[in-house]
Amino acid sequence: MSRFIGDKRKVVCLIIIVCIVFLSLLGILFVGRTTAGHTACIYSNGRLIRTVELDSESEQTFTVYSDGGGYNVIKVSGGAISVSDADCPDKICVKTAPVSDGIQPIVCMPHKLVIRVEARRGEYSYDS
Repeated sequence: MSRFIGDKRKVVCLIIIVCIVFLSLLGILFVGRTTAGHTACIYSNGRLIRTVELDSESEQTFTVYSDGGGYNVIKVSGGAISVSDADCPDKICVKTAPVSDGIQPIVCMPHKLVIRVEARRGEYSYDS
């Protein structure tokens, strides 16, 4: 009988540990996907030319012109930013998925355009 009680305690402890790990991972995923408070910073030729709030409800589309005469059409929708059209030869920036976090920037090398998503000061950041 005492052996059965010891096995039962081990099973209960194992279930509790699995639940704690699961809830921790769920919390990390939830915090990592939060886009509220993020700002997209758009750089052309190394200079900050525009900032866009991603937590805005409205959808925006605007064009950024490079010094060499090229263009990139930027779209902000659903808390994410993307390049919807460009006249660069490889169009890697257009093929890049919309971004809503600071993990990966959008880059257009021919037009020297970089779009980075950053958290506002005092909020959660992937860099901290």
